[in-house]
Amino acid sequence: MLRQDSAQTTRPLIGTSPAMRRLSESLHKLDGQRWPVLILGETGTGKEVVARLIHECGTSGPFVVVDCSAIPPSLMESELFGSTRGAFTGAAAARIGLIEAAHNGTAFFDEVGELPLELQSKLLRVLQEKEFRPVGATHSKRSDFRVIAATNRDLAAEVERAAFRSDLYFRLKVVTLRVPPLRDRREDIPELIEHFLGRFGQRHTVTPEAMRSLLAYDWPGNVRELENCVHHMVAVTSGPLLHLHDMPSTIFNMVQQTTSTLLEMAAAVGASVAPETDNAHFSDRVEQVETILPLIEVEKREILKAMRFTGGDRGAAAHLLGIGRTTLYRKLKDYGFTS
Repeated sequence: MLRQDSAQTTRPLIGTSPAMRRLSESLHKLDGQRWPVLILGETGTGKEVVARLIHECGTSGPFVVVDCSAIPPSLMESELFGSTRGAFTGAAAARIGLIEAAHNGTAFFDEVGELPLELQSKLLRVLQEKEFRPVGATHSKRSDFRVIAATNRDLAAEVERAAFRSDLYFRLKVVTLRVPPLRDRREDIPELIEHFLGRFGQRHTVTPEAMRSLLAYDWPGNVRELENCVHHMVAVTSGPLLHLHDMPSTIFNMVQQTTSTLLEMAAAVGASVAPETDNAHFSDRVEQVETILPLIEVEKREILKAMRFTGGDRGAAAHLLGIGRTTLYRKLKDYGFTS
């Protein structure tokens, strides 16, 4: 599927998690450059958003998207290189393809791992020689463009099993960026929800109960799934508050199942460690603190409570805290909890 967008303004990256800060820093280093970039990440993480940001910081021409996963193999060559009139049945007029449309701009190959092997060699030649030949043509044309590619596949593994050309792979990965999945940057979820509410329902507010569930859910569809969830909640609610039951049924059912499993696991772990744990370790569970504590101290205490409650199981503690494992590991290291 061919798309050309020359005037669309891309929103900045949303999120202040360590992973997103590192990604932003990498993008800043690419400002003004035209190197090939390979963007890695799961479906729905926002790879096209990143590609548009790269384009807007380094190229003034058109931004042309080719969705390699949506184009039938029989049409792929004409989509990429265009065709002349009469080149094949139904070609009533000459047609411009991606390569020509991207001249002096950026060609973004989304899900480049889906590109058939026979076209990988032709694309490699275009990147090397800046020349291509439309289907049915006898003469070549020139096109100079920046290439950005994205994939949710492990292209190195694809190269190993001869499903992707190694020379094209190394041509594309001059710079490699990885967009983290949402489950590894849960602290960005409230900011993302606020952004989506600004688009879909500016007068709406997520209840604390619903927010806790949104933070605990693993989001296999990543940011795209979160966006669709917020849109659904705004659409079905009759008031300003977005409740747990306003979630799409698939997410609601999974949240309920996960919550039940975590409670059972926490109860089992708690029962097994309680006899071996000093009473002082549990005193802070019911302690009524009269003074106001700094947020960082509150966070430290909650992390310690979760670790003690789960008997040191970091995965279970991360689930109970509503954060990703990598986030918990980083916070444990930052606070000096190395044991």
